[in-house]
Order: sequence, then structure tokens, then C-alpha cells
Amino acid sequence: MRETFWTDDPRDLLRVRDGFVLATSPTNARPGFDRGKKHGAYALSEGSAVLRELQERLFAAGTVGTRRQVLLVLQAMDTAGKGGIVTHVIRAVDPNGVHYVAFKKPNEVELAHDFLWRVAKQVPAAGELGVFDRSHYEDVLIARVRELVPPKEIERRYDAINRFELGLVDSGTVIVKVMLHISKDEQKKRLTRRLDREDKHWKYNPADVDERLHWDEYQDAFQRVFEKTSTDWAPWYVIPADHKWYARLAVQHLLIEALDGLDLGWPEVGYDIEAEKARLAAS
Repeated sequence: MRETFWTDDPRDLLRVRDGFVLATSPTNARPGFDRGKKHGAYALSEGSAVLRELQERLFAAGTVGTRRQVLLVLQAMDTAGKGGIVTHVIRAVDPNGVHYVAFKKPNEVELAHDFLWRVAKQVPAAGELGVFDRSHYEDVLIARVRELVPPKEIERRYDAINRFELGLVDSGTVIVKVMLHISKDEQKKRLTRRLDREDKHWKYNPADVDERLHWDEYQDAFQRVFEKTSTDWAPWYVIPADHKWYARLAVQHLLIEALDGLDLGWPEVGYDIEAEKARLAAS
């Protein structure tokens, strides 16, 4: 039996439901986990082995045509820890079965199409664990804050996203949407550390301060995203991210439960195992 380190299932504690208010949601809490960083590191290590086997089962199923896949959508303010999720959670699994995409500012070709055009081309294939580091939600977050498109178009996009994600779910995709929730003060500390350390200067982007000046507008934009796109088929999870170790552990748990829920066994083979053992021994 798999060991659990949680006092309560974080899926229930972190899921966005009716009445959720981002402004009053704590950024330094540890819902469902009453131990400290040391135990969190141990739990993450133990969970990596579990996640690796479940992801391998998914990948194996895809090789025989099983149409099941998982998509992790990561959204957050700058420095909230998306990169750490990729490094400490995703890299623990077989990279052959991972489809990672970091969406950047759309180019001219992408801007000539609907905002979902470039996203649809990157959805995970059968057997893959997809990771969107930022995603189609940038088109209703930064696009709203920076007024890149009219408000009427933003409202249209919410409905388009819901239809798009429902189509993915209907085709066998489990979607795990995560917002890493960091405080403004913690972001300032992390940006300051990047400036104070020579080995972190490369991670600092002056544009991060420009976006920071719109902090309240981004919080409002995220709130609207949750209200419009946290659905039964693709709910949002808001994870307190002031403690990086907790955020990584929570995302790992969400992925483990998503993969475990697929209930995938190892694919049956089309050959006689005992006969192959005999042939191999005689070869």
C-alpha cells in the first residue's frame, strides 16, 4: 500500500469552488500537510517513485494505442516556482513520455490565427504527460491586464477555452490546472535574491518589475479566470506557493492522483512469454 503523508486530500482543499476568493486565499499555508520542510522533502522523494511508475504505465499504454493522456497546466505570477515544479516533479519521470511546452509571446504567424491555434498543436498525444508552462490562459490574463484585445473578445475566449478543454477531456485527456499562489512580498524577496547573486542574474528579467506594478490587476484577472473556467471537467487548483517545497509536493500529489485514477495496468503482449524465454536461453 502506498504511504501517505497527507492529513487530508489536498485535491479537496485546493480545488476552486463556487465562492472562492483569491484575495483572501493564503499564500503561506500548507493545506493537508502538517509537517515541515524536512518531511516534505522526504515525501517528495517517496512520491517521485510512485509518480514514475504511474507515468510509465501511461506511456506504455500509449504505445499500444490507448487514448489516455494527462495535461498539467501551470500558471502563476513571476518567481512563483513553475520552473521548480518542472525540475523537482516532472524530471523525476521518464522524459520520453513527457511533452513540455513553454509558451512565449505569440509570433506573427500565431497572431494571424485564433489564440487556441498554437495551443491545439501542442496537446499531449496518447500516453504522454503534457506540461504547459504558461498556456492559453495568458490570452485572458496578460491580454486583459495589458488591454491587448477588447473586453468582449476576452469574454469570448473564456467560453472558447471551456469548449476546447471539454473536447480534450472527451478524447481521453485528464487536465490538471494549477495556479501557484505567491504573495507580493515573497515575490519581491525572490527577485531581490536574483539581483544579489551573480549565479541568478540570468534569471532576472527587468520586465518582471513592469508586470509587478500591475499586481492587483493580475489578481483580478486570475479571479475572473477561476470564475469562468473552473469547470467540473477541468477544475482549477490554487496552491499556496510561498513555501516552494509545499507547492512541489502538492502538484506531485495532484499528478499522482490523476494518473492513478486512470487505473492503467501494464499492456498485454502479443507473444508467448515462456516460449520467448526458451528461445532467448537457446540463442
